[in-house]
Amino acid sequence: MEEDYYKVLGVERSATPAAIKKAYRELAAKFHPDANPDKRAKQRFQQIQKAYDVLSDADKRAAYDQFGPAFEQMEAGGPQGAWRTTGGHGPEFGDIDFNQFFGGQAPGGGTAGGFDEIFRHFAQGSQGPRNARGGRKGGHRGGDVTHEVEIPFQTAVQGGEVRLNLRRPGGKAETIEVKIPAGIEEGKAIRLRGQGETAPMPGDLLLTIRIAPHPHFTRRGADLLVRIPVTLGEAALGAKVDVPSPWGTIAVKVPAGTSSGRRLRIKGHGIRREGKPEGDLYVELMIVLPAALDDTSIELVRKFAEHNAQSPRGEVSW
Repeated sequence: MEEDYYKVLGVERSATPAAIKKAYRELAAKFHPDANPDKRAKQRFQQIQKAYDVLSDADKRAAYDQFGPAFEQMEAGGPQGAWRTTGGHGPEFGDIDFNQFFGGQAPGGGTAGGFDEIFRHFAQGSQGPRNARGGRKGGHRGGDVTHEVEIPFQTAVQGGEVRLNLRRPGGKAETIEVKIPAGIEEGKAIRLRGQGETAPMPGDLLLTIRIAPHPHFTRRGADLLVRIPVTLGEAALGAKVDVPSPWGTIAVKVPAGTSSGRRLRIKGHGIRREGKPEGDLYVELMIVLPAALDDTSIELVRKFAEHNAQSPRGEVSW
């Protein structure tokens, strides 16, 4: 079973970079073989290090969220437009002071300088561009190009394709198609290999996704929310109403005596992403009255109010 890097570090998928670094530092101090003689600590530390290597890098994390652990295989032979690592860099330790883990003393006595030196060696040894087999790349690499594209809300939920019109140096125009995975989130980046600045080794195009708002639907994580208007009669007496969703129209039962703002949950009709739990669709019911009432309707409403005395704002206070 593929391990979940977020679970390895004990953080939520929405964790900030600072929270990820904090969790890593605490776990690294606990399970580093120099600090923990348990034979299983080394294996645990390697898992922690691998998880941090991916989640601390914005590009790698975006690719991991999109493709899962399989994104690492895309570096060697993935299709055009697949994610790849930037220059093949390994874990970055330059901004972490490992002396803090042991109060300036290495486990078992002596200074922590040797321990710090180990990580400095790893960090230096991992730098520099590499080819698909791990060897050093030669020649000059073109710069990466960043670009933003706004996609429809429906495309972000269900996936699809968008076309980009690029103008290359010299004025040459080019159109490329980009596959948008279902469930992509606002601000996520898609890396298009070889679509950046030209050079002996072309750079990449980093495409940041912006999602246009929907007139009726909003998104919260993996869940969707839609506001559905109902008549006073439907809310008071109960009814079945049709609710649109990305996966088809659903007949939803409105319970009798429903007030505006009541939410009904439809399981599995929210965001659907490969390898992740399905989100839900929440239907918020909003009572809508006619713009104008005739005398008969007004008299009926007045009698209804007299017959059903209420104090709905009794618990509202500053």
